Amino acid sequence: MDYSLNQQWIVTPRQRYDLEMLLVGGFDPVFSFLSQTDYENVLLRMRLANGSLWPIPITLDVDEEFAEKIQIGDEIKLCDVDRTLLACMHINDKWQPNKLFEAEQVFGTLDINHPGVDYLLNKAGTWYLGGSIRLVQFPKHYDFLDLRHTPKTLKHFFLKMGWQRIVGFQTRNPIHRAHMELTLRAAKQIEGHILIHPVVGLTKPGDIDYYTRVRCYQKILYRYPTNQAFLSLLPLAMRMAGPKEALWHAIIRKNYGCTHFIVGRDHADPGTITNGKILYPPFAAQELVLQYQDEIGIETLLFQEMGYVQERKKYLFKDELRAGEIFVSISGTALRQALLNDNPVPEWFSFPEVVAELRHSYLPKYKQGFTVFFTGLSGSGKTSLANALIARLMSYGKRNITLLDGDTVRQVLGSELSYSKHDRDLNIRRVGYVAAEITKVGGIAICAVIAPYAEARNANRQLISQYGGYVKVYVSTPLSICEKRDTKGLYAKARRGEIKQFTGINDPYELPNDPEIEIDTTKLGIDESINKIIDFLFKTGYLKNPIEQAVLFPQTITKHVAQKNIMLGSRI
Repeated sequence: MDYSLNQQWIVTPRQRYDLEMLLVGGFDPVFSFLSQTDYENVLLRMRLANGSLWPIPITLDVDEEFAEKIQIGDEIKLCDVDRTLLACMHINDKWQPNKLFEAEQVFGTLDINHPGVDYLLNKAGTWYLGGSIRLVQFPKHYDFLDLRHTPKTLKHFFLKMGWQRIVGFQTRNPIHRAHMELTLRAAKQIEGHILIHPVVGLTKPGDIDYYTRVRCYQKILYRYPTNQAFLSLLPLAMRMAGPKEALWHAIIRKNYGCTHFIVGRDHADPGTITNGKILYPPFAAQELVLQYQDEIGIETLLFQEMGYVQERKKYLFKDELRAGEIFVSISGTALRQALLNDNPVPEWFSFPEVVAELRHSYLPKYKQGFTVFFTGLSGSGKTSLANALIARLMSYGKRNITLLDGDTVRQVLGSELSYSKHDRDLNIRRVGYVAAEITKVGGIAICAVIAPYAEARNANRQLISQYGGYVKVYVSTPLSICEKRDTKGLYAKARRGEIKQFTGINDPYELPNDPEIEIDTTKLGIDESINKIIDFLFKTGYLKNPIEQAVLFPQTITKHVAQKNIMLGSRI
């Protein structure tokens, strides 16, 4: 056996989806990770080297350590996270890409607030490998098996059903009444049928999870006329590349047997990025797909924005409005806020069974878990504040609360770690992982850690915020005061050079630029500080508002209000 076959690459989640699409033919005419020549042609011309239209690069990115082991002509194993062998790859190319150029060509921006740019510049490997792949076994799925189809099986179904004109509907969101009306209009226009083809791979961070979305799709499917619509799941990792992604989606739907494809005004748009900037012009996606529809062999259906007209009690497009009529709609953000705040959702907007399914997954904030993340120098008062906050929260009623103190976590989960930047970051990421798991199941995690580096803190925020609330509390007690409080003499030892890499003395503390709360314990006592945090939790909805809470726990709320007004308490 070739020695190189001992080299295993554990595919990332995005690579897993790309690999599956390559293996099933969803990316036709691309059947392997791109060579350098194809990659460069895609960036410059939206075409492969052979001239075939293709707008999005499909590459296998690896880290430098792995790349150094690989030579042209080697064959490597592509394995799932459990080391199941999925495919073998013959290496034809190995290169370091110009990622800034790739970001500009694919996304039209270098702004890392764009999720595709952030992934490319901050998460993807620094080397690309190109070459042919040989199937060993398809990636395994254990959910919604009856809704997963390859291009071949889906085309066979259409043939069996006698469906000749099929319009594909791309979505990464739940389907509500406006979407259903739009797809029915499309089917009527082409005198055909509907393929509801939602993405269940990677989408935009913050999107509703696909398990919830699929359950919503299953419920709304019964609202369509019999034999009018079919639901199939697409294992695609989206890039949110706007117009180029819309063209990509059209090519993919052609591969899955669609004759027509719906392109909305802001197809695959990432939304506002820095300073509320809109990256892609309105209708740019429609214009690009329309330009190439004859070449790719799928007809584009272009639709305007649709909304509900109360006077006529129906959904209409903008060009169907009469003088004086206006239509109303609810954005995805507004819907999530309504669910999180336990507010009603109008029946004209969605079906009751869909809203009920969403409410199971989007609990009101006061029923969700959350993390309070204290960060600051040693001796700033983090642990004292954390313990006081736990006591106050417990006095409001039974909650599952866990304290993750930095010293304790390091002893239990990180005893092998040094105080290098790498190991400090690893320790903080471990704290974040545990806090995320606590938050996910509805608990409260109170973290008290120095967490000196912004990158690790930001990674924790991103991880934990997927599952509930995240409140960063910067305890900004000055260094001089922290040194005076130092009962263990650690600062003095660091000053004398006896302790290396001590935060604040011979190792930096990067000041947080985005804390929800800042507390200087030289200016606020414990009670005042805790009141400030509790007030924030009330205002943001993670605790029920004081009037509602008073009905449940009148004595504790009375005490809280008194403490807030009198502001008594010891100093830290």
